[in-house]
Amino acid sequence: MSISSRFQPRQAILELGDDFYDVVAPAQFPQHLLRFRNDRAASTVGLDTLTNAEWIDHFGRFTPLPGSLEQPLALRYHGHQFRSYNPDLGDGRGFLFAQMQDDVGRLLDLGTKGSGQTPWSRFGDGRLTLKGGMREILATEMLEALGVTTSRSFSLIETGEALERGDEPSPTRSSVLVRLSHGHIRYGTFQRLATLGQTDNIRKLTRYVLTHLLGQQPGAEPEVQLLAHAVEGAARLVSEWHAAGFVHGVLNTDNISLTSESFDYGPWRFLPRFDPAFTAAYFDTLGLYAFGRQAEALQWNLGQLAGALAQATPVEALIPALEPLPQRISEYYRRQVMWRLGLVRGEESSEAALIRAFEVGLRESGIQPDLAWYQFRGGRVPDNAHPAFGPFVEKIAGFVAMPDALNHSYWQRGAPVTMLIEDVEAIWSPIAESDDWQPFEAKVAAIRDMGDAHR
Repeated sequence: MSISSRFQPRQAILELGDDFYDVVAPAQFPQHLLRFRNDRAASTVGLDTLTNAEWIDHFGRFTPLPGSLEQPLALRYHGHQFRSYNPDLGDGRGFLFAQMQDDVGRLLDLGTKGSGQTPWSRFGDGRLTLKGGMREILATEMLEALGVTTSRSFSLIETGEALERGDEPSPTRSSVLVRLSHGHIRYGTFQRLATLGQTDNIRKLTRYVLTHLLGQQPGAEPEVQLLAHAVEGAARLVSEWHAAGFVHGVLNTDNISLTSESFDYGPWRFLPRFDPAFTAAYFDTLGLYAFGRQAEALQWNLGQLAGALAQATPVEALIPALEPLPQRISEYYRRQVMWRLGLVRGEESSEAALIRAFEVGLRESGIQPDLAWYQFRGGRVPDNAHPAFGPFVEKIAGFVAMPDALNHSYWQRGAPVTMLIEDVEAIWSPIAESDDWQPFEAKVAAIRDMGDAHR
């Protein structure tokens, strides 16, 4: 085996017991073509030394990693989908494959997507299209580069099956994705326990999340402690999405992690223009999860989490934990905007005025947001700045650039890296037509270069 001595396997999830998961078997695939391995992420958990053959064995055939989980586990959960409760959920095309500790001591999960059917597959085939796997890699790489707390696409292996899908030209190619995440416990995991009246399991899961995922000692009111952390994390996450111009698309309670890490990427989009009503999912006909309503969606979801936790602790104790959300969103958003603009933070009122002026400029000019962020980075003002940015230009003069805000060569290239729907299609077309992965590989390299520039 080529696994590094830095690999620290764990089996923490087994403490919860089989009320929380089902042991499953991975699908047997006819082919295994390695299309992506994230050695940057693998190096944080000691798996970067695997040969490609060993990589495929673990992340395509799912031979257990030594010392970690001996069998894959499909996790059980419920959730609200577009605010309608659905008890028929759970891991339907994925499972928890392994747990380990990273280089800073956090418990991490390796979870799958497209790894075969489980008891929760309902009528699905448990598979993932190759395009779907590629899109998730592009989403997570872009978000990581833009400072969003996200799961990391760890591996993508093409699996040699022909899939029928209504939203892709079919038959289409198949794949299995592995993602590295800081836990897979969802709001819907707690909702399921509450629906089933399993109060003791709510308390058990609360302590698991606090101890293993959040690194906190459970206090006198652990459910209140957990909810307060979820509120803080939701405020941070939605602020990161908004500053990145990202629309998740499907903010159901089963898609929200207790560690407030962005994951479960379906019909995501980045803004082509600054439009609060912009939606990512064609089926979101009411705009429930539109760009400008993502904070509202997470607030509603937090209310459902609080309702589930109320089975284990008085609701009167939980309500105060929800109240700081709007203020914390405002504070996190100001911080994230200043970071992306590359400006030293100033007074709260002056930052708020600057941000309002920037958003007015974005909205009235119709400029693609990534271009505006790029052009005004570090306080610079382009010669052809749209008149709508006039008030912003006046205010930005009162701020100072962060040290080295423009020193990376990325800021001199003349145009930003983007990830619009046109970019995705331009990357997929060569793969679909001639199995040409060079545009994909070049895009990932460009995104990482942008991330280095922001750091």
